[in-house]
Amino acid sequence: MTERVIHAEHVEALTAVFGALDENLRLIEEAFPVRIADRGTEIKISGEDNDVDGAVRTLEGLIAMAARGESIDEQRVRYLISLVREDREHEMVSLEKDVVCITAKGKPVKAKTLGQTKYLQAIEHNTVTIGVGPAGTGKTYLAVAEAVAAFRARQVSRIILTRPAVEAGERLGFLPGDLQNKVDPYLRPLYDALFEMLGAETYAKYLERGSIEVAPLAYMRGRTLDDSFIILDEAQNTTREQMKMFLTRMGFNSKVVITGDITQIDLPADKTSGLIEAIKILDRVEDIAICRLTASDVVRHVLVQRIIEAYEKYSNPPEKNQPAPNTKKRVKRP
Repeated sequence: MTERVIHAEHVEALTAVFGALDENLRLIEEAFPVRIADRGTEIKISGEDNDVDGAVRTLEGLIAMAARGESIDEQRVRYLISLVREDREHEMVSLEKDVVCITAKGKPVKAKTLGQTKYLQAIEHNTVTIGVGPAGTGKTYLAVAEAVAAFRARQVSRIILTRPAVEAGERLGFLPGDLQNKVDPYLRPLYDALFEMLGAETYAKYLERGSIEVAPLAYMRGRTLDDSFIILDEAQNTTREQMKMFLTRMGFNSKVVITGDITQIDLPADKTSGLIEAIKILDRVEDIAICRLTASDVVRHVLVQRIIEAYEKYSNPPEKNQPAPNTKKRVKRP
């Protein structure tokens, strides 16, 4: 049995570290079978050597985050625990450096995982970035944040957001209204991200001026998009013809981000996903980056990560032990 004590300078920092009703401490105690007791500005950890070491490193990381004024929630605690288990908790510091942009309500937008950090760096350093990963990894949200940041810095004069209007169990013809009303539900996630970044009034102003365009992918045909930040969302539902059409729309001084989840393809069985094909064709092409986010990069409710992992296990079951092949030589009868 080992016992260690951590000293903190400010009780206020420990309040953020412990969480509401000490929920963060319980997460650490579950991850590393230890007992944690707080005494003012001291935290006492007891348990087996390796478990105590992991808990101490996690708590020290959380205290450092609180001292920098970083918000601490369940997702961040669990992510830090996973990094400690891989001896990579020192990399957490890189997540606190760069703010992509500030939302209309003054909230800073930045990477919350190492995978998201690489994704943002790829967008900044490449003309075309393909971000692939499960739901909740921030693919679209961070791409919109980068687009707004580039627009505010006057690096581009337009933001163009598009996605294919692929029917998933419902028919467009049965939806009420004209064509725009029919496709609006497919574009809603893009609207929501822009509203949060810019505010409803600013968004409406830029939309009226033509500085922002949100439209179905079919509307991109025949156009050349210069001086624009272009985001193609839900790209797993593009056909190979649509993907080639979209990629060839790019003009001068433009940046393109393509996002998608290849586990959620709604195309007919006889159609090849343009995203899957593009990843194969464009891999290792200069100035094109392909980022693969995983379940560890999910920043939504922790249950989302568990659901994704459960589906991955179901789709890729472990190989069953196969009987050894019969190596006996057959004797030919005369």
